[in-house]
Amino acid sequence: MKKVSLSDSGPKVSEAIYGFWRWTDEGAVTTSQIEKTVNLCLELGINTFDHADVYGDFTIEEHFGKIIKNKSFKREDIVLFSKCGIRKSDDKYLTYYDTSRDHIVNSINGSLKRLNTDYLDIFLLHQSDFLSDPEETATALAEIVKSGKTKHIGVANFTVFQHQLLASYLRIPIVTNHIELNLMNTTAIEDGRIDFIKQSFSKPLAWAPLAGGKILNGTDEKAVRLRSKLEEIGKKYDANIEQTAVAWLMKLGTLPIIGSLSETRIRNGASASDIKLSHQDWYEIYQVVGKQ
Repeated sequence: MKKVSLSDSGPKVSEAIYGFWRWTDEGAVTTSQIEKTVNLCLELGINTFDHADVYGDFTIEEHFGKIIKNKSFKREDIVLFSKCGIRKSDDKYLTYYDTSRDHIVNSINGSLKRLNTDYLDIFLLHQSDFLSDPEETATALAEIVKSGKTKHIGVANFTVFQHQLLASYLRIPIVTNHIELNLMNTTAIEDGRIDFIKQSFSKPLAWAPLAGGKILNGTDEKAVRLRSKLEEIGKKYDANIEQTAVAWLMKLGTLPIIGSLSETRIRNGASASDIKLSHQDWYEIYQVVGKQ
């Protein structure tokens, strides 16, 4: 799998990225399980890994850090993301957002410690905080880049206006926006987010590329029609439904974040980079689900 520049200022990442948001800590997750998945990704050419402080109730980064400590691979051979901004109340009842300076600084320090690394390649704001002071947030992001704690900054789940607002207070680039994008949810195409990210000379990252399994298993009419079209088009490329759906995202210039724990699905996602859909086939698939 080839490496591509995430933006005009870097970094270089694999065409598919592995994310840990589906891993939970319910007694089943072990360091060895995660290490097995990481080794599979590296074998397939995926060298870019997406974390967040809250994944697995603050445990997934720690597992990954143990793998780094055990020197299963060299730190410089991987690209490491993490995020902050989602918080839960003490009773876990309320989820809210916080991009204050103190929370940003405390969060990246915690992630670096758990991941057992001196730096991140990208540190992202997980959600927009409606109560944030954008100047304070921007100053904190610039501070952690200047200190070397992260090489780049990004955002996740930001609208165009939220992205623009934060960027207006920064002198350093926002290198990507992680957005939900898949063939069951194409709103990022229609509302301008894809265009805006590309206008900033960046590549969007698409989370939930298979709509949480709905593309493969959904029973509603839209999912059934979509599967039929993906199967039809996929035959031209000797590809299955999953590979074709991920290849559709790649044709758009987005980088899918694979989150499955299944080896087969990880392999399908990675191999989609070898499938080059034609313009006509891309639009034929989009016509089934998109706004025309």
